[in-house]
Amino acid sequence: MLTQKFGLSVALATPFDSNGDIAVDAMIAQAKRSLAAGCSSVTLFGTTGEGSSIGTHERERVVAAFLDAGVEPKEIVVGVLVDAAEDAATQAAHALSRGVRNILLAPPSYFKNVSDDGLFQWFSAVFTILGDSARDIIVYNIPSVTMVPLSVSLIGRLRAAFPNVVTGVKDSSGDWPFTEALLKAHGDLVILVGDERHLAKGVRLGGQGAISGMANFVPAEVRLMVEEGKDDPRIEGFVEELLKYPVTAAVKAMVARLTSDEMWLAVRPPLVSISMEGQTQLALAFDGLFRSKAA
Repeated sequence: MLTQKFGLSVALATPFDSNGDIAVDAMIAQAKRSLAAGCSSVTLFGTTGEGSSIGTHERERVVAAFLDAGVEPKEIVVGVLVDAAEDAATQAAHALSRGVRNILLAPPSYFKNVSDDGLFQWFSAVFTILGDSARDIIVYNIPSVTMVPLSVSLIGRLRAAFPNVVTGVKDSSGDWPFTEALLKAHGDLVILVGDERHLAKGVRLGGQGAISGMANFVPAEVRLMVEEGKDDPRIEGFVEELLKYPVTAAVKAMVARLTSDEMWLAVRPPLVSISMEGQTQLALAFDGLFRSKAA
């Protein structure tokens, strides 16, 4: 099934202007910086991109702007993070119609303690609504956010029932035994490791790459982990620092520092920006780990 390694996709942060609207030009500029630095694609509207806070019409405008700006459809992955199967299919269908590379599809997350049977039926409903347009779906396991884990057996059921639709898994569980089991059971799927602390060893076991928030500000270093399976204690150490704060806001603080543009600090409710003290501590930790690369 696998023909070309997925590589590194930056989990692109979403900038907001003073009115709370998406600052599309700044978003495109960040995407182009990431691609120029070696990312093979950009993932729009994922967790780091606050995708659950971005509406359908906004998404359509952003995707159109990216394509108009010369970002190739094959360089775009679109996250879909909604609960209603109809809404998920609508958002996915629009992106797929524009030729994007993949859809990153999270499970519904309002109801907790749901069964594998229920989740299987939900994904099946999305794919049924999509019909013949359904393709290149990466299912998204991020139970720390959704509180709805995707089991290895459920992924196996989806893979068997929809072999030409479900082509990969992004595992952001942060649970290495689960990631290892997933790689062993479904190594012919595109398995993407979302936790950079486990990325290199995941690649060494056959992982196909990553959709990475860290790639917003250290893309070259993350790329080496993806391409060579090379451990980088600096990356692992800085993930630990990020996890001391709400991660999306922390990533955006680092992008603000990278770009010298405080607009990137803004997040949409219900998220809030991290404090000035938090920004300072992150900067100090980053410089301590990466000072030889900084400048």
